[in-house]
Amino acid sequence: MRNRRDLFPNVLEMNLQARRRLGCCVYLVYHGEDWLLIDVGYEETVREIIDLIRSLDFSLARCRYIIATHADADHVQGLRLAKELLPSAKTVGHPLAAESLATGDRILTYAEIPAQGISIPMPLVTLDATINEGDVLRVGDLELVTWNTPGHTQSQLAFQMGHLLFSGDNIFRDGCVGNIDAHHGSDIAAFIHSLERIRDSKVEWLLPSHGPCFRNDRRLLQGTIDRLKTYQHMADFGTCASDWPLLDEWEAELAAGQGRPQ
Repeated sequence: MRNRRDLFPNVLEMNLQARRRLGCCVYLVYHGEDWLLIDVGYEETVREIIDLIRSLDFSLARCRYIIATHADADHVQGLRLAKELLPSAKTVGHPLAAESLATGDRILTYAEIPAQGISIPMPLVTLDATINEGDVLRVGDLELVTWNTPGHTQSQLAFQMGHLLFSGDNIFRDGCVGNIDAHHGSDIAAFIHSLERIRDSKVEWLLPSHGPCFRNDRRLLQGTIDRLKTYQHMADFGTCASDWPLLDEWEAELAAGQGRPQ
């Protein structure tokens, strides 16, 4: 049996446990003999992750939930296989994630990005239940409270467990955030609101879906929020932006007969 390397009491992270990158962060939360998984990553690593879990002396029959934080392929491509290997577990996620996974929406899930030559299989899977704001998932005596945190995607969820927040793709240790892309259903204003909620919360540690965990640093969050606020007024972000002030300035200049080289 392998030694468990808890990230926090009752929390393991599979990349850290394996001491190498397996993909997105895959969190295992346990109490007593019961446990759950937050995200499963790509299909190619699912068996390795489950073998690792078995080697840590967890009974596969005691997995209570497999949670999809959202429907991006790098988080859930392996969900159908994980569901087959862990039949006692209930698969759960946001209603919009459930729709994308059931219909195989390759654009919203980032399984198909033609401009970058990305085209990967996205097995159809039907979630056993949907969850949303305020829903509570229990494992043993522990409770995970669901936060609806849209912005990166419409289906992005985060989960609070005491002073910890499994924060999904909302923000990473370097202040970066999950991709902002209109084809992906991103919403900058909603993203800002989600980040403000995290900033103002009493959670002490953020456990993101990519990279290491980090403290809930209000200055870091505020810097990211300030940056995203500028994105709302930049052509760089296309239809994710709310406006482009330059065009209003140009219209005023045209009306005033300005704009010719001086």
